[in-house]
Amino acid sequence: MMNPAHTVYGDEFRGMEKTLPGSHAPWVRALRAQAMETFMEQGFPDTRIEEWKYTDVRTLARHHFTASPGLTSIDESALPSRLLTGEPAHRLVFVDGHHAPELTPFNTLLNGVTLTSLAFALANRPEELESCLGRNTDLEKPGFNALNTAFMSDGAYIRLAPGVTLEQPVHLLFIATGKTDTVATVRNVIVAGPGSKAQIIESYFSLNDAAYLTNTVTELIAGDGADIEHYKLEQEGESAYHMAGMYVRQHRDSRYTSHNIALGGRLVRNDLHVTLDEPGADCTLNGLYLTRGRQHVDNHTRIDHCKPRASSREWYKGVMDDRSRAVFNGRVVVHKDAQQTDARQSNHNLLLSNEAEVDAQPQLEIYADDVKCSHGCTVGRLDEEALFYLRSRAIDAATARIFLIHAFATDVLQRIRIAPVRRHLEEQLMVRLHGGEIPGLYGNQEGVA
Repeated sequence: MMNPAHTVYGDEFRGMEKTLPGSHAPWVRALRAQAMETFMEQGFPDTRIEEWKYTDVRTLARHHFTASPGLTSIDESALPSRLLTGEPAHRLVFVDGHHAPELTPFNTLLNGVTLTSLAFALANRPEELESCLGRNTDLEKPGFNALNTAFMSDGAYIRLAPGVTLEQPVHLLFIATGKTDTVATVRNVIVAGPGSKAQIIESYFSLNDAAYLTNTVTELIAGDGADIEHYKLEQEGESAYHMAGMYVRQHRDSRYTSHNIALGGRLVRNDLHVTLDEPGADCTLNGLYLTRGRQHVDNHTRIDHCKPRASSREWYKGVMDDRSRAVFNGRVVVHKDAQQTDARQSNHNLLLSNEAEVDAQPQLEIYADDVKCSHGCTVGRLDEEALFYLRSRAIDAATARIFLIHAFATDVLQRIRIAPVRRHLEEQLMVRLHGGEIPGLYGNQEGVA
């Protein structure tokens, strides 16, 4: 049913439609129009929808977020600088959702690699994107995908030719300047050709605290034998809204590894959907979410095993403090043709206060009979016996508590293979455990990432 929010966004779309990137391409116009029509019919999701049962977006829906008018100029010194300190990397920087070419140095040309902004690609060679842009997301589900597709303005476009190996990581850095009631509509497209290999870091930071919206969708297609390691680091202001979708389609014998870390934001939703579309595909999903205050972080994952001999591993952990709340919904679907599937899922949660809450829903749906599948879930508090043991070794109560929380969380961080990223996240964890602000959360302070 249509409401004032629908009308406002509908009017805004009609006013912007002809100026959005790729508007000269008929298929782009048709894709946007279809997405907007879906949004006008479905609107924002509510808690009557099962997948949004524990995440109420009414506060967000009452805001009218307007698109950032254009690129805001920021100085190089304002960028988070220590995430890849001393490590060479290929970098694309976006400010309020718009590519900032002056902050994107390229020292070498990469043979067989397209690394540019989506807006540039849509304006100059939209035919390259027709087979992949918008083909993996589910626009029919109520949510933010349709709104993203209608208003997508910029993001990264990465294409790896067959057999290409990137020796250095690609760092996609998204900076929010913190303009109240603005929205950055980010769309990333990654196409990994057969046998290609790369590490891609997708990180979100803010320069100050404000009630803005980041609406982002990343689509990734992994060709036969491709190996992609993807990092999603969300570290925005604690008044910010962050709605994200990650959609992965894997071909024969491809490998996809995800590290999804959520530290900031008032309301955060991560949808991660992996489709193992051909035999031999393999995926690993690692996740860590730390919440405090009144934060709400929702992780929804879905792995579809569609063909035989594919495997998946999922390992998510959460630490909730104060009056914060987290949601974990992990769904693994083994379709009837997916014989010899090997799927394992694990979710563990640690509550640090009596008012913290987590809603955990691990799910297995199995329609094949020759499979190995398992899942496990725990929700608990710090082990009193372990605390007592540390206290008996002359460790004070506060330090003992920090030791145990650190050990719980770093189990996920140790799986991160890029050493500077791992060190940065371990530093952020320790600062938070000691009761301080996370350095760099709202600007380039000492210790910024």
